[in-house]
Amino acid sequence: MSVLTETVRRTALDAAQPMALGRVTRVLGLQVQVSGLSAAIGDVVSIGERSPVLAEVAASGPAGLTCLPLGSTNGLTAGVSVRHTGGPLEIHVGEQLLGRVVDGIGRPVDGGPSLAGLDKVGVNLTPPQALQRPRINHQIGTGVRAVDALTPLGRGQRLGIMAGSGVGKSSLLSMVARGTDADVSVIALVGERGREVREFIENDLGPEGLARSVVVVATSDAPPVERLRAAFVATRIAEWFRDSGRHVMLMMDSLTRVAMAQREIGLSAGEPPATRGYPPSVFALLPQLLERAGTSPDGSITGLYTVLIEGDDLQDPVGDTARSILDGHIVLSRRLATSGHFPAIDVLESISRVTSAVTTVDQRADATRMRRLMAAHRDVRELVEIGAYVNGADVDADAAISAMPAMDAFLRQDMDDASPLDTTWAQLRDVVGTGAGVAR
Repeated sequence: MSVLTETVRRTALDAAQPMALGRVTRVLGLQVQVSGLSAAIGDVVSIGERSPVLAEVAASGPAGLTCLPLGSTNGLTAGVSVRHTGGPLEIHVGEQLLGRVVDGIGRPVDGGPSLAGLDKVGVNLTPPQALQRPRINHQIGTGVRAVDALTPLGRGQRLGIMAGSGVGKSSLLSMVARGTDADVSVIALVGERGREVREFIENDLGPEGLARSVVVVATSDAPPVERLRAAFVATRIAEWFRDSGRHVMLMMDSLTRVAMAQREIGLSAGEPPATRGYPPSVFALLPQLLERAGTSPDGSITGLYTVLIEGDDLQDPVGDTARSILDGHIVLSRRLATSGHFPAIDVLESISRVTSAVTTVDQRADATRMRRLMAAHRDVRELVEIGAYVNGADVDADAAISAMPAMDAFLRQDMDDASPLDTTWAQLRDVVGTGAGVAR
């Protein structure tokens, strides 16, 4: 029997099978109760016939299934039919995804051609085991001097961008998307304002950046389950490119809104609120998501995750948990942002845990020297501003005051000005050379 004949036979048999249907018994908040249908946790069901709504099975018991809708529940009533789609959520993956914009469950929203011809994969994937992950030993360029020189990013590293609202997190991500030397960029915009999505794609990312990127969008008005799934869909797309031998830059804006979506889901399911209203499931979710990025025997996923700090408090529970999981963090300063300093990176509060593995001895010496100069200037800044500092009182401070204009120019960068790695390290050497009084 030929392969074609066997395929036709199986398709006919599947079509001849009776369709099992369940019924909606209750719609309450984020939950849809279904009876008369058998499905496993994580499976997707379709509710309704005319305008079906997808929902994910979250719990199963004697009374039936508890499902979380991936779309609006407006118009749903008790008695509506429900059918099993056959398994968990699957998305289309392939080279044709480059340059495309999809929603939180992988459907194209950019008006482009259908993705129906691409391969389908499940959203959940087990990350590589710890001992199967190659060590991080290669620096990946972002095009941002303050990052590449003072908080260097290793290929396969996971780094958090910590900041309050309106300080420049999305703008910094767009700089990285255009300036990175990674093979592919996957960008997840979770909980963003609908107005900002097109601006980010057309202005910040631009045609050149979009051509080698995949953008996953779940705006703030999307159901919480879709916002949550958007993070895993973006990660799964990045994993597909990684497994095909690529080095991927995964950028997620923002991790906090992913946690907020899980908070809505957890509280609706009856979980007790814990720290600042976040239920325990939030803190179990974060490592499950973040550990999927990193190196693998085939390729790598370098993760950049923005963390929205409530009230600029770095001890915010989501931020504190993220810092404990990630391999470093970049702190954006509101004081720098309001003074017109872009990118508003507070270098002295930022750290990369793989610096020693991805830089040379001379590069680390130059970066350490610049940090010492900046710390010395911070200590005497107020005295200098009021004219109370006396030259010669501190050799480090004298060198810092002399070098500060050059350091400030080095740290400032226009959004369209991507700096190659070699150029960045050469410029850093020139800058720290002006502060000769500071010992190496």
